[in-house]
Amino acid sequence: MTESASTIAEAATSKVGLDIHELLKILPHRYPLLLIDRVLELKRKERIVAIKNVTINEPFFNGHFPGLPIMPGVLIVEAIAQAGGALLLTEVEDRSQKIMVFTGIERAKFRRPVSPGDQLRIEVELAGWRAVPRFIAAKMHGIAYVAGKRVAEATVSCQLIDSARGRGEGTDSAGENAAE
Repeated sequence: MTESASTIAEAATSKVGLDIHELLKILPHRYPLLLIDRVLELKRKERIVAIKNVTINEPFFNGHFPGLPIMPGVLIVEAIAQAGGALLLTEVEDRSQKIMVFTGIERAKFRRPVSPGDQLRIEVELAGWRAVPRFIAAKMHGIAYVAGKRVAEATVSCQLIDSARGRGEGTDSAGENAAE
């Protein structure tokens, strides 16, 4: 493991959580799409609990919905995925060269609206992890709560890819390596 990856992995093991500064070292997301503010609990390769403070300043509230601001369900699922990504990326040495992408969303359910002033508590458990050379895939189940009540849940699948591949560098239009 590289020094910074091992430092974050050790912090994840020795500390209860991660603050926003540590999260920014792990996740590639930035405003307005960074959807977790803090990690309260992290058990490596098993479980993570994260917080998202929902404020009226969120850009999506301008149009969803005027007069009745509700956080879009797809963004709650994205917050679940980001929490899971934080859990998984603590295990990846060269994460600055990688990006985690969705490969599936299953059993998404939305039970209650999430509004400005709410605090999402996002609990994600790792259901499966497959790592072979040059390939990591995972499946995670996440539940989002507000004030102890379940507001949403989903099972998300993701894959870790080289960030250069995600930008299309070195590939032709069919996704094959142009040099081969």
